This record gives sequence, C-alpha cells and structure tokens, in this order.
Amino acid sequence: MQKDQKIINGIKTGNERILKAFYKKNFLSIKMYIIKNSGNKEDAEDVFQDALVVIYQKLRSDSLILNCSINTYFYGVCKNLWRNRLRTKKKAITTNTFIEYHDTNTCIILDEIEIKEREHLYRKHFLKLSSSSKEILHLFFEGKSMREISKITGYSEGYARKKKFEAKKAILTMVCRDSIYKELNTVYKKKENTSLIAV
Repeated sequence: MQKDQKIINGIKTGNERILKAFYKKNFLSIKMYIIKNSGNKEDAEDVFQDALVVIYQKLRSDSLILNCSINTYFYGVCKNLWRNRLRTKKKAITTNTFIEYHDTNTCIILDEIEIKEREHLYRKHFLKLSSSSKEILHLFFEGKSMREISKITGYSEGYARKKKFEAKKAILTMVCRDSIYKELNTVYKKKENTSLIAV
C-alpha cells in the first residue's frame, strides 16, 4: 500500500520519474490486451494516456477509491476505455465517458452525468481551449490517428500526443470544477446509492 501511495502521489504531482516507472511496469500488459482486441501500439499509447487523465482527475477531486492495487485499477480503466472506444470507433465522439473500476473482478462504466448535460458541459468548456488544442481534440474525436493528426497540424507525433493529453486534462479539470457538474454528480451518487440499497 505504501508503494501504491507513492505512485498515486507521483501521478497527482506529475513526478516524471514515477510516471516513467509506472509506464514501464504497466504499458506492456495494456498493449498486449489492446492488440489482442483489434488495436495496435498507437491505440495502446492513447488509451494509456487517457487512463492517466482519468486517474489524475479522480485524484484531484478526491473521488478515487481503491479496493485493489493501483496497477490493477489502472488496467481495469484501460480495458474499459478500449471497450468503449471499440463500441464508438465508427462514430464521431463528442464527449468523454467517465470510468470507475470497483474491484479486481468487476469493471463498471458509470456515466456520471446525464447524456445531454454532459455534452453541454463538454461543449461549454471545449470552447475555452486554445484553437490548437480544439483542433487536435476535434481531429482525435473524428477518429484520426496520431500520425494523421501530426500530418494535418504539422506537429511531430510526440508533440501532438502531448498536446492531446494536456487538452483532455484541461477540459476534464474545467468540467469537474463546474458547479453544474458538482450538482449533477451529487444527484447521480444519490441515485446510485438508492439503486444499491434496492438490490
């Protein structure tokens, strides 16, 4: 648990040494899973970064609950992200799905905001991003690969990937700080608790 706490603190503070070690330990298993399920290495890189954003945002909002190791939790988040991407691969994605991994055996995707409100919040804060960030996210949500995005924008693949990561982190931070999100999240949690009691 102490080791997990160091990793968690490293993700929260952006500690480069801890993030590199975390990548080295976890990326291979995630890449193997995604390649086995109709993806490639580039997809694995994207999913890995997106999962880090999910974890980072949960840490910032103090909503991360671990019933397993951080590595197991992270793997579950990556699996759910990839499954969700496979379902929506042929569609233009206009919003993000928020992920929760409850234990070592069960992965559950929880939509933390009703669809219309989530899209409204996303679009509202999307407009606050810089034009370059909006362009990269727009291309990404259209299903363009990082190689294609690199050619369109003129950025290197590495820089384009970094810009996408920073843009997604920024928009998630803005959404989660929004009072509307907080109100909806409170309502959602009440509904979730009610459904659990009913079960």
